[in-house]
Amino acid sequence: MPGGMGRGRGWGRDQFAGGGYRLTVPRQIILDVLADTTKHPSAEEIYITVHKKYPLIGLATVYRTLELLVQLGLIFKFDFGDGKARYELIQGSKEDHHHHLVCTRCKRIVNYTEFIDDEVELLKKTEKGLSKKYNFKINNHIIQFYGLCDKCRE
Repeated sequence: MPGGMGRGRGWGRDQFAGGGYRLTVPRQIILDVLADTTKHPSAEEIYITVHKKYPLIGLATVYRTLELLVQLGLIFKFDFGDGKARYELIQGSKEDHHHHLVCTRCKRIVNYTEFIDDEVELLKKTEKGLSKKYNFKINNHIIQFYGLCDKCRE
């Protein structure tokens, strides 16, 4: 599957219906674009790709749709410090979960997925402790590490 997401066409229909929205063609194309990439595209980059497939779409529609997708819990919106909001599809399984390593010089983003047992255990303990301390049910988390990649350190 492109992007490794394993999503079929129309997979977001239930989330839209549950929120009282319709899954329109432009919305589905935006979801498909995000499902077909492992990168973290900006709204402008998404617009360029979507516009090739659906020329009638405008940039404002892409911005509104991305905000709706964030509200519906279908995508994450990130600020990696490069002055642009970036987006990523929320994956459905624990195997898809990852963190980000962000180079503050070249702005490269690495998806970190190779968790060792100690890291998994620490995250579980942290989530459990925060849940209890604040009486808060945690459904997901995002962790970003900032620093210099190997190329920028040379």
